[in-house]
Amino acid sequence: MLPPIARRFVAGESSDAALDHARELNGRDVSVILNLLGEHYDEPDPAEEDAATYRHLVDEIAEADLDACISIKPSQLGLDLGADAFRTLVTDVTEHAADRDVFVWIDMEDYTTTDVTLDVFTDLAREHDGGVGVCVQANLKRTRDDVERLADVPGKVRFVKGAYDEPASVAYTDKGRVNEAYRDLLEYAFAEYDGGIAIGSHDPEMIDLAKELHDEHGTDFEVQMLMGVREDAQYDLAAEGYEVWQYAPYGGKWLSYFWRRVRERKENLFFALRAVLGR
Repeated sequence: MLPPIARRFVAGESSDAALDHARELNGRDVSVILNLLGEHYDEPDPAEEDAATYRHLVDEIAEADLDACISIKPSQLGLDLGADAFRTLVTDVTEHAADRDVFVWIDMEDYTTTDVTLDVFTDLAREHDGGVGVCVQANLKRTRDDVERLADVPGKVRFVKGAYDEPASVAYTDKGRVNEAYRDLLEYAFAEYDGGIAIGSHDPEMIDLAKELHDEHGTDFEVQMLMGVREDAQYDLAAEGYEVWQYAPYGGKWLSYFWRRVRERKENLFFALRAVLGR
């Protein structure tokens, strides 16, 4: 059973709980990206089981007519077993979702997975006329080239700063330099993309920059934030008329995800302590 201190960041252990969360958020004009927790499978069975769970989740989203979509991790759908296994499973899930008009996001993991993830995304986005999205990370030195290459690919691109501890040979390690790279990527995307830009950031400065670039270029964008982080800002942006999506994980493998959120920000730790103390 999901303890109260984890409920800020995890939408429950079952798909029913996750769908209820999506329904509640839709009532506040916030859309939801559902992610089944799980990653780094080195055996085929769990990867295939999660793929089957995603297909069922897609059916439930479509049947309930929710403003929701799904997001998968490459290592969850077989990448640690090889590129072919990943391509097979993510293609299966994406085709199933396309038949039911449910969008699929492909998350990005550490830098060693970038090429295969982008290759699979590009093929699927073209095959399904943009019904797929991918994440790019501003801290990677290669990302500007990747973003330029993706400019003529249908689908969506989520811009994040990057959460993995990458080596300095491939990534910017200074926070200021990462912020500079993020701004540069947004300026390029708003000028060169037709739309499909997702601001995956809680940073008010980056969200304000996106608003300014939208006013300058007329390029549509959406804001994506994590469940449990700056939720008041999510509701405020939605009330202002911006398209807002909340990334909401769910499932039995919640513990490691919860502690990752707690370690990231001292505010999250204080929230957890207050919940434990009943205050």
